[in-house]
Amino acid sequence: MLDKRPLLRAGALCVIALSLAACTAEEEKGGRGAPEVGYVVARIEAVPVTTSLGGRTVAFETSEVRPQVTGLIRRRLFTEGGFVRAGQPLYQIDPSLYQASVDQAAANLASARASAQAAEERARRLAPLAKMQAVAEQDYTDALAEARMARAAIAQNSAALETARINLRFATITAPISGRIGRSLATPGALVSASQATPLATIQQTDPMYVDMQQSSAELTTLRQAIESGGVTAGSASVRLRLEDGSAYGPVGTVQFSEVTVNEATGTVTLRARFPNPRGVLLPGMFVTALFDQAVNPAAILLPQAAVQRDFDGSAFVYLVGKDNKAARRKIVADRTSGANWVVTDGLKPGDRVITQGIGNLRQGAPIRPVPASKAQRVGAPKGGDAPAKGK
Repeated sequence: MLDKRPLLRAGALCVIALSLAACTAEEEKGGRGAPEVGYVVARIEAVPVTTSLGGRTVAFETSEVRPQVTGLIRRRLFTEGGFVRAGQPLYQIDPSLYQASVDQAAANLASARASAQAAEERARRLAPLAKMQAVAEQDYTDALAEARMARAAIAQNSAALETARINLRFATITAPISGRIGRSLATPGALVSASQATPLATIQQTDPMYVDMQQSSAELTTLRQAIESGGVTAGSASVRLRLEDGSAYGPVGTVQFSEVTVNEATGTVTLRARFPNPRGVLLPGMFVTALFDQAVNPAAILLPQAAVQRDFDGSAFVYLVGKDNKAARRKIVADRTSGANWVVTDGLKPGDRVITQGIGNLRQGAPIRPVPASKAQRVGAPKGGDAPAKGK
């Protein structure tokens, strides 16, 4: 007897295959089999061109404390590392010799004034006698000359007395500026002189602070050309700082100026920014990273980073919602980021629908079901999984 079970089994498989094919065709016709993707609509935005430059902090003012006269230091009048004010006494040099010079100059001035008084009195008395020709004309002329010389001697001795007083004042070394003073390089008993090479201490004003940054001259040239051509506009002068540990520095600074010469050794130009430093967080010599918007691109498009893919040659591309709801691949120019987005400067136009979700298995011309990226997407059951039985 012929076994009909293989024939029945084959027939059943054919019926199942035909049914699946009919269902697949029906789904494709109705569009239910196309993958669902999320998209965003491209629009023009003004995007700042943020520049990141390394820099060093520099004290707003720096002054070396140096002696202006020679002598032995008697006392140090400040606390190392503390804050000093302009004019505050810092060191006391032995003033004995300079006080003696003041006394001597004062005595010389008194003698010159006495001599001048006598010479002027003699000339005054000879004046009427000379008119009556009771004395020789030459005697009166000599008396006038002596009086003038006596007045000149007074001026000379007055200048000498002022010099002696200045030297005596220099025996007390004062702070030339206000700020933080470092360690003392001289101790009481040390002999110092006005011609010595080593300063006694250094004072630095740290509020506000400068930050000196180095930027390539080629980058500056490219930026100036882009501004002149109208591709970008000049940005803000505000600067933000990132400290050595990666944390952000709170106060915002301002760009002060740019050097007019290029460093021949490095090919860079120095930019200087000024920052408030009320809490003393910034110290001279710290390495920091400066972030500022040197320019603004008024016609850029921002895309989420997930939407942009790269070819083997490094060029960027995206998938768009094309005609008849089919995926369309498009090359773009995206050379930099802004926050969590790519900045697209070429390849897209306003109104393009860029696919940002569900792009893992897309290909050119593949049918898709686009929905806005902000809309919750339907998640289907895993392929090949069995539906749970009722009652379980």
